[in-house]
Amino acid sequence: MEGSTSHTQIIAPRAPVGQNHGMHIPAKVDYGLRALLSLAAAGEPQTAEALASAQGLPPRFLGAIMADLRRASIVASQRGAEGGYRLARGAEKITLAEVIRALDGPLAEVRGFRPEATHYDGAAEHLQEVWVAVRASLRAVLEHVTLAEVASGRLPKQIARLTADPDSWQPH
Repeated sequence: MEGSTSHTQIIAPRAPVGQNHGMHIPAKVDYGLRALLSLAAAGEPQTAEALASAQGLPPRFLGAIMADLRRASIVASQRGAEGGYRLARGAEKITLAEVIRALDGPLAEVRGFRPEATHYDGAAEHLQEVWVAVRASLRAVLEHVTLAEVASGRLPKQIARLTADPDSWQPH
């Protein structure tokens, strides 16, 4: 789904009116990750309804999200009394970046284009390099954190370093 026209922008709570909104994680991505983390922790197939209940998510919306994750081969579904969704492979092999791309497309876009496809002239000539670096920063986190690490709370050292800085927790 890398060629999808939607785009993911990464995190910050909504700012009060009149302030910059920062980057944004769509509900679809947030809900999908939360459901997958519940699924990883459960260790056995779960229905979309059970996952929605565990995380306080809207069941119908989560059902559609789980169908997208199934199409992306992140989850598999099974029918029957023991039916429901299960991870298609181990939680240690599924990165947050993979889930975001499956649900929302590329990690970073500029006006609907990949950063390397942008072009600027004059004083803005080097802005493309900044956008490529932003995408690289997102990849440096999201491609190296797995569902298993988040579910267990054993996050990679580079994530712990980033979150140890008190300024990381402050809105700007």
